[in-house]
Amino acid sequence: MNLHFHNFQPESEDLHASVVQGLMRTPKQLHPKLFYDEIGSQIFERICEQPEYYLPEVERGIFETHAREMIACLGENCHIIEPGAGSSKKIRFLLDRIRPSLYAPMDISAEHLLTSAQKLARDYPVLPIHAICVDHTKPYRLPAEIPGHNRVFFYPGSSLGNFDPVDAIHFLRDIRGKAGEDGGLMIGIDTKKPPEILNRAYNDAAGATAAFNLNLLQRIKSELDADVDVESFYHHAFYNERLGRIEMHLYSRCKQKIRVNGSAFQIEAGESIHTENSYKYTVEEFQALAREAGWKSDRVWLDDKQYFSVHFLRSC
Repeated sequence: MNLHFHNFQPESEDLHASVVQGLMRTPKQLHPKLFYDEIGSQIFERICEQPEYYLPEVERGIFETHAREMIACLGENCHIIEPGAGSSKKIRFLLDRIRPSLYAPMDISAEHLLTSAQKLARDYPVLPIHAICVDHTKPYRLPAEIPGHNRVFFYPGSSLGNFDPVDAIHFLRDIRGKAGEDGGLMIGIDTKKPPEILNRAYNDAAGATAAFNLNLLQRIKSELDADVDVESFYHHAFYNERLGRIEMHLYSRCKQKIRVNGSAFQIEAGESIHTENSYKYTVEEFQALAREAGWKSDRVWLDDKQYFSVHFLRSC
């Protein structure tokens, strides 16, 4: 098996500090990276199967329609690096059609990353795979085994939307530096659309998104031995049209306290913990964001309804 595992997993103290800092804020807010323990990553796979969550099907259609053009953009013998790879399902579309020199999936959940990387290694035995467990929202270095040329970052889905615009520029600028002068970035961007479509997508009837959101509290309870009544919170997401973003919240059903390692946080009835944003961008808005981060737009592909866009950017 041609698999190399680089474990830079954050220590549990980082989880404690992040939770305490978030609950001390006004309004209270937890970072969305905390969603992705092993259970959270598995629940997210269920979200992607829900009929209201249009994104996976639409994005897959874009890839299938424009596969030849996308492959031409990647070039021969590229080194593909995928931040937030999760189950690495989407990369299979490319790996079935091209032969990169190397694939490097990155994820914050070591267990989930290793499981998916092992499956890939079995299915693509000739392909060198360097699985990197790292928090890519913080400064990090790529392993020396990844050559510095022909690097193409692959960031499908709509994960960039989880960053506030300023942080999104910093993230894109960091990738630009790691990609190098001959580097590229293929990235998915969710577009602005009618609020009713977005609200349904983040409040699915099966409750997968609600379970994903509430699992964040369950993780805090389990890993930090926190005193929190998970059932006294409920999930709600809505599109904030003024800011162009979906907001996900956990609302408290009653007045209560959350206790984390000696720290106590009062929460009023109806008060929320803000857990995630998902910004939506027009093509022009995202291209302006990318330019500020040192990228130039090479190609853009959209579906017929313009629900989603895939961009290929080059270093400039």
